[in-house]
Amino acid sequence: MSALENVHGAPVEDERGATVAPRQRRPLRIAELFLLCVALTAGVGAFALVHLSLDGALPGSFWAQSLSLAALALGAHIVVRLRAPWADQTILPAVVLLNGLGLAMIQRIQLSGTPGAEGANAARNMQWSALGIILACLVIWFLKDHRLLRRYTYTAMIVGLVLVALPLVPGIGQRINGAQIWIHVGGLSLQPAEFAKIAFAVFFAGYLVANRDTLALAGKKVLGLQLPRLRDLGPILIVWGASLAVLVFQRDLGTSLLFFGLFVAMLYLATERFSWVLIGLLMFGGGAFAAAQAFPHVGARIDVWLHAFDPEIYNRRGGSGQVVSGLFGMANGGLFGTGWGEGYPYLVPFSFSDFIYTSLGEEIGLTGLLAVLLLYLIVVERGLRTALGVRDGFGKLLAGGLAFVVALQLFVVVGGVTRLIPLTGLTLPFMAQGGSSLLANWIIVALLLRISDSARRPSALPVRGQVGPGRKATGTREEDGDDAYARGGHEPDVETGARVVSRPGTTPTEIVRPHGDQGGDR
Repeated sequence: MSALENVHGAPVEDERGATVAPRQRRPLRIAELFLLCVALTAGVGAFALVHLSLDGALPGSFWAQSLSLAALALGAHIVVRLRAPWADQTILPAVVLLNGLGLAMIQRIQLSGTPGAEGANAARNMQWSALGIILACLVIWFLKDHRLLRRYTYTAMIVGLVLVALPLVPGIGQRINGAQIWIHVGGLSLQPAEFAKIAFAVFFAGYLVANRDTLALAGKKVLGLQLPRLRDLGPILIVWGASLAVLVFQRDLGTSLLFFGLFVAMLYLATERFSWVLIGLLMFGGGAFAAAQAFPHVGARIDVWLHAFDPEIYNRRGGSGQVVSGLFGMANGGLFGTGWGEGYPYLVPFSFSDFIYTSLGEEIGLTGLLAVLLLYLIVVERGLRTALGVRDGFGKLLAGGLAFVVALQLFVVVGGVTRLIPLTGLTLPFMAQGGSSLLANWIIVALLLRISDSARRPSALPVRGQVGPGRKATGTREEDGDDAYARGGHEPDVETGARVVSRPGTTPTEIVRPHGDQGGDR
């Protein structure tokens, strides 16, 4: 135990007489390790039940796949333990369980050997999962603080726009099932929009944290709603136009809805003005209605949604046959499901990607689907909890935006296959087959873990009101805010927002009082 610590964790004085907070020990993360073991047991158990039901025995590849998944999950746990010891302990186990259940269902569809299951490839999806976990570990290891991403606000915007436009570039763009959202590079097919949503989340967080006062306070009130000024509508008009361009030219309703919903949600988080939500809903609804009237492929999605059981639409090429088959599959599952390997999920086209939710519903039933939704709810809730707990405005908006994009994608997918909203073609995060989706969503997990580490980490700062010898509280605005941390300042006090600034050859005892709100948000 060092000289600045005592047994009870009470503040002590250093050799110069300054009162400092004791050093906090790293948590042991035993709870996360226990939950991780439970998640691995459930995922590996699903693998075993699939093989025992279809083959009557466990193949040799079963042990290799199971040990690989366990090694990757435990490796991620060790990386989090070393580089983000204060991170939330429930996010990683929940995501590992979702990933494991998805792999088991893809393996089950592949083993059916039917023509409709020829696209399922559990081994390839396992490789993408491994790459996603490794990529998440690299993000946690090298990104020491999430606030460094704020430096690249407008770079992230450019990257996001380029990624969205890549499928339209001749030679690399690829149209699959009527949607121009894929690129083909080096023998691999990727969906750039999955990575663009992360870039846009970084851009929106950086832009809104700098302009939220203007967006929240400027403008006139009409019927109780705070309407923005016309010049402040510029960013939302640009995002609205880009979303409609994706809808029209790439024929991708899901990605369009995802981008615009992300921006409107982060606008609300930044300003707490319901008027932005109302304006966003009206703009997107009006644009989508106009596109449905002007472009046949958009109108066809609406017809499938509204008239799925119409024989003419059911038998039409690209009609409602897939949606109806998925509904019958979930109905066949009932309350507790047919059991792993006992249903007929392969009768639904793309049952391993777009419609993996209906495949799960048939074999694990309504009870299993509710458990899956609960796992997603845990991830989203912990992400929003991280947004509430982190001290800087950029981190609040980034964590809130990333958690919301997972929730929105879940809603869009589940709502589409259950006919709550039109079918969009997005994939279920962590479960559906798709390399781009797995990589992007594991990066989101890494960013949430990094931000939660900052939110939950106790501040080893001087006790409030204590100023070291020869120092005084400056109260300058210059060292306040998120930029101060990026320039080398220390994080703010949890209660007061006071920031301790250290200079070469001195102890960190100068307290800088922030002006305005806590956390240095301007």
